[in-house]
Amino acid sequence: MSAVLAALPLALSKSDIATYVSALFVVYTILILLNILISFVPRMPYSPWLRAVLDFITESTDPYLNIFRRVMRPIGGSGGFAFDLSPILALIVLGIAEGIVVGALS
Repeated sequence: MSAVLAALPLALSKSDIATYVSALFVVYTILILLNILISFVPRMPYSPWLRAVLDFITESTDPYLNIFRRVMRPIGGSGGFAFDLSPILALIVLGIAEGIVVGALS
């Protein structure tokens, strides 16, 4: 039993935590990019698995993106033809936040 406990690391270093936080930022960036991609598809075929994945993507990224949608309104026509530039601003701010947070942890 003590040999097993001796093999386990008991503490995380600051670089381990910085790597983990950086990975979280990358995953969230990928989710935002997927949200952008699915917004270009007008009709998705119905599938329970696909619906669950799409709902997860939109429900996890829309609260963050809505902050920037209030600042930047879509450009172009009304309805579904408007071009939304707010995810670009959101990705820029997310990248800056990642640099600050990971830099502070390193």
